[in-house]
Amino acid sequence: MTEISQHAQYMADKVEAFVRESIVPYEKDPRRDHHGAPTDELVMEMRALAREAGVLTPHIRQDGSHLTQRETAVVLIRSGLSPLGPLACNTMAPDEGNMYLIGHVGSPELKDRFLKPLVEGRGRSAFFMTEPADWGGAGSDPSMMKTTCRKDGDHWIINGRKTFITGAQGAMVGIVMAASEEEDTRGGACMFLVDLPDPAIRIDEVPNTIDTSMPGGHATLTIDNLRVPAEQMLGAPGEGFKYAQVRLSPARLSHCMRWLGACIRAQEIASDYACRRMAFGKQLIEHEGVGFMLAENQILIKQCELMIDWCAGVLDSGSLGTVESSMAKVSVSEALMKIADNCVQVLGGIGVTERTIVEQVFREIRAFRIYDGPTEVHKWSLAKKIRRDWRKAQEALATATSQQTQTEPA
Repeated sequence: MTEISQHAQYMADKVEAFVRESIVPYEKDPRRDHHGAPTDELVMEMRALAREAGVLTPHIRQDGSHLTQRETAVVLIRSGLSPLGPLACNTMAPDEGNMYLIGHVGSPELKDRFLKPLVEGRGRSAFFMTEPADWGGAGSDPSMMKTTCRKDGDHWIINGRKTFITGAQGAMVGIVMAASEEEDTRGGACMFLVDLPDPAIRIDEVPNTIDTSMPGGHATLTIDNLRVPAEQMLGAPGEGFKYAQVRLSPARLSHCMRWLGACIRAQEIASDYACRRMAFGKQLIEHEGVGFMLAENQILIKQCELMIDWCAGVLDSGSLGTVESSMAKVSVSEALMKIADNCVQVLGGIGVTERTIVEQVFREIRAFRIYDGPTEVHKWSLAKKIRRDWRKAQEALATATSQQTQTEPA
């Protein structure tokens, strides 16, 4: 397993100090849009502080190389100690995953044009994949993708609809996924890097959602004859689903990292309250009903840390980690939901108000259980693998039995 370098640990410590000292005070800042998300003005102000403190995009080194996944974990967990921390440090979704994808698949020209401004924190990005259910489009099943692309000279033309596109409103870079209509790649997915905004991409709605940590919200939009130069295709035609897998496992895991940081902070707030608040003649924490919830949280936090580190090690070995990241996503998101719920319960009435970030953390974690694949889809996928493995074992057993029978003397 890869070791965590001194540089990564140093950056993690710097990020934690920065988030606690410089970003936590911004949690009461009123600069929010009508959906409750931080405005880009607020984001850029915090990023200026992060740049000055040397903690902007801390998971990518000066030479453009990424930290290992185990190293990324120690940094991103610390950035998540405030819901605003990932925005300030430029480690948030979907940008962190988009930077990872462009860094691994993009040509030098595409990296210079589209990746560089993202790494420098000068703008936001969006990943255009999921589609409206009322249109019969792709959700957790990407094979249902109805947005199409076809070649027209030295351009590709894209048409379709997308939904729950995080950060699309106000983004400067988009990664658009579409199914090819070309003969040699028909049905295969293609990915394109596009400059935003573009008049061919019309935002139809930005719904109010349970989570409010991501600028730009989660837009539903229409793509109407979007023309993209062929050189802006990310990778090769028809290979988009493969590239999505390159992005998907690390992106699932980085969600776990950031929200673990938020739950660690929620646990700190709930523990502090339980140790100070008196009720029925003693501190709340001395009542087993309260103390046991906080104890359970401490156990779950450690389990999450270990699950993340294990999956990160698998990814660092060069594996796509599809199965392992599904297991981590289910385990960590469900554990974090319990941690957040316990923290709300310990705080009582205060826990359902905006007086602490615990109420927001609870809402964000509830959304996280759906984002990057609902728990049920991951369990279904794991169950399919269990069946495949069983069948292989039965076939191997049958083959071995047959061979043994053939070699036995008559």
